[in-house]
This record gives sequence, structure tokens and C-alpha cells, in this order.
Amino acid sequence: MRVAINAWFWNSPTTGSGQYTQRLVEGLTALGQDLEIILVTTEQKQEARSKRQENPASCRLHPVRCSRSNLGKVWFEQVAFPSACRRLHVDVAHVPYWAPPLRPTIPTVVTIHDLIPLLLHEYRGGPLVRLYTALVGYAARSAALALTDSAFSRQDIIAHLGLAPGRVRAIHLAAGDDYTPTPTPTDADVRARYSLPERYVLYLGGFDVRKNVAALIDAYHRAAPTIGETHPLVIAGRLPENDTPFSPDPRRLARERGVVRFIAFPDDADKPALYRGATAFIFPSRYEGFGLPPLEALACGTPVVGSDASSIPEIVGDGGLLLPPDDVEGMAQALSRLATDADFRAELSQRALAQAARFSWEQTAQETLAAYRDAASQA
Repeated sequence: MRVAINAWFWNSPTTGSGQYTQRLVEGLTALGQDLEIILVTTEQKQEARSKRQENPASCRLHPVRCSRSNLGKVWFEQVAFPSACRRLHVDVAHVPYWAPPLRPTIPTVVTIHDLIPLLLHEYRGGPLVRLYTALVGYAARSAALALTDSAFSRQDIIAHLGLAPGRVRAIHLAAGDDYTPTPTPTDADVRARYSLPERYVLYLGGFDVRKNVAALIDAYHRAAPTIGETHPLVIAGRLPENDTPFSPDPRRLARERGVVRFIAFPDDADKPALYRGATAFIFPSRYEGFGLPPLEALACGTPVVGSDASSIPEIVGDGGLLLPPDDVEGMAQALSRLATDADFRAELSQRALAQAARFSWEQTAQETLAAYRDAASQA
């Protein structure tokens, strides 16, 4: 089977779509199936990638000439990619983010990670963003199959895009193989590089309003009299340049509460050590299509104190303590217990590992390959 993948984000590993595409392709090529993968990309992306790393086995790049502007991106998605699929005589096309062609030339699979731009008012953007969202929402109806990351997102897609349930499949993502509970000789070096103590409470993620960072700072402030001296709150991420309603600056919130230390968004190689060093990972997000950071924490044996909203219960299961996103008192009590009750934390850590073991990129790749075969059969 020959599959073409829209590789617009292929060389953007800091984006969710870029990480998903790379991990998925690695998983697909590791299956050892009769599968040829062609990554359709732009000439600029090919040049950037050639300076960094080789292509995965069983893959080849097919560059097209395309502007990197917003209009160029739409042209790539709607014209260049489907045209390339036709020229390459592929069996299936896969668009690994929410941007399928309106008129696909061959059976097309689209991955819709979530419907945040459609469902959350703060994320709808200006007229051009809303026009683009309407375009890709309408185009999704032309796809042979839509994949998504969770059963929660699947229900959103069925309800709000009007797709038949049989054409929408939930295929979970996974943490990488380097997310394990076993310390490495470099863990202490990582903590030293970020000036971290032996134990701490960790948040790693974004700062847009749905992440609910204000609640986690408030929760920690309430727990601080009990755990503040031994377990500081560490917030890792790219801090917002401006303090706005969409991205409240957590530094202001922290000054008002008098707690928290900030570190830069860590390199991927450092993240497992940061999770392993944390007594708890706090994640009170109001809406997630999947929620990879909590799963990464679980895979490192770190219990999660999170919200019971959207897909988070589906991912965390009983590997953490889940509460309503505004229950800061409950989160504070959960943090305090994890920091002071070693037996309870050890029990929850074992449950975290058991929950994380339910997810793997091999399983993701197998289920995605099955979707490709089913889509191809519709030709």
C-alpha cells in the first residue's frame, strides 16, 4: 500500500501536529508491513530537514513548490497536496491535522485532534480564521475517515461536524519510549541545569486561558503552608509576551500569591527527568482533545492532579486525582496528601504506570494502518 502524508508540519517538532506526524510515521515504518510512505512537503521544509536528519526507513520526501504564507498553506492543502497524490498514484492520503482537501482526488483520511477553534469562543480568531475553520469543517465531510485522539473528541466531531459515527474513529496517542520511571545518570544534571530541588510540584504546558493556570497557582497557594518549603511549584513553559485575557501572565498571578518558580520550556530530552523528579504533576485544564503532558507524567510514575473535564479522565484514569477545574481547595488537598503521605503516593504511582501502559505508539500505528486499509477499500 502506498500512502501520501501531508507533511506541512513535518519539520516543526515543537508543534502538536509535527510531533504527532513524526511519531506516527516512526510507528508505521516500525510495523514492517508492505507499506510505502511518501511525505508530501514544501521545498523549504525539505531543505530544512536535510540539514538535520535522515528520513525514516521506508519513507521518501516529495517536495512541491509553495509559499510559506497563510495563503500558501491553504494552496498547499487544497491544491498542491491532492494534485501530488494523484500524480504519485497513492492508495490513500492522510492529512494529520484538521485541513483536508475539499475535493480529494483519492480516498483521504484526516486527523482532527480537537475542535477548539470551533467550540471555544476565545479561540475563534478573526474573520479569516473563522473562514478557514468553516472551510476545513465543511471539507471534513469529504474525507473517507476522520481520526481523532480520544473518545471525547470523537463525540464532539460527530455532534458538531455532522459526520456519521461510522466515519469517525478514536485512536489514542502515547508517550514516547523515553518516558519511564527509571532514573538515568543524567537526571541530577537536568535538575541542576534548571536549578530544581530534589522534589517539587510540576506544571508543564501552555498559558492560554483554557489551561486554567490561575487555578493551579491558587491551589498551590492554599497547599503552600503545608508543603511549600519542601515541594515548590515549578511552572515550565514559554511565558506569554503580554498579559491578556487570552494568555494571562502567570508571573503576575504568582506575584499576587507569593509562590512559584518559572523555568523555560525544556528540551524534549530533559522532560522525562523533570517529570520523574516531580512529586505530582498538576494539570487543571478545562478542555483537551487528548492531553499528552499528563500521560507523559503517568509514564514516568508521577501521579497527576488534574481536572475531570473533556478528555482528561479518559487519559488519566485512576492514575491520578481528578477534580472539577474550579475546585482549587480539592486540588490543594490532593497536592498536600501526595507530598506528605509516602504510601499513598507510592500506590498512586503504581496506578499511574499501569494506566500509561495502556497507550503505545505501536498500537496507534496499527490502528491507523487499519484505517488506511478501510479507506482504500472505499475507492
